[in-house]
Amino acid sequence: MKIGAFTFGGGWAMISIIEREIVDNHKWIAKDEFLDLLAIAQAMPGILAVNIAVVIGDRLKGVKGSMAAAFGTILPSFLIILAIAIFLTPETIKNNEVLTRIFKGIRPAVVALIIAPVITTARTAKINWKTIIIPIAVALLIYSGLPVVSNPILYIVLGGIGGYIYYTHVTLKQRKEVEQ
Repeated sequence: MKIGAFTFGGGWAMISIIEREIVDNHKWIAKDEFLDLLAIAQAMPGILAVNIAVVIGDRLKGVKGSMAAAFGTILPSFLIILAIAIFLTPETIKNNEVLTRIFKGIRPAVVALIIAPVITTARTAKINWKTIIIPIAVALLIYSGLPVVSNPILYIVLGGIGGYIYYTHVTLKQRKEVEQ
């Protein structure tokens, strides 16, 4: 959501909270399952937090659970955003120094809420400086604006090919180990 010059993050800001609740506190799923669920939720259209909530709700209580989880995830944010949209127009925020300071103070918290799950997910996925080189290089090449190498579709295709090669290599290696 964007209000004037102020932007509020989407699902990433909630991931650390969701993970803590469903993995650590309630133990509805394991940490590695959460990472798989996170990857699937990112690939699906829609809001990340809602996608995760729907799957967890379905596991716990079926269709009714998934609907309740979806509404429970959407409704509070919707009501808060509706109240902000009704009462705090961009002009109101810009013209009121207190509101401007409040929203500027919120920015670091939003950044922290986005960075925290990235770091914990990277640790769980065993991402280190060696494994992060490729994503950083790809991001820089896309950002470069150079004619061929700045096309993200190229890296999606190359990633798919690389994933297929890696998967077949690991599968063949496991088969050989089983046969021996």
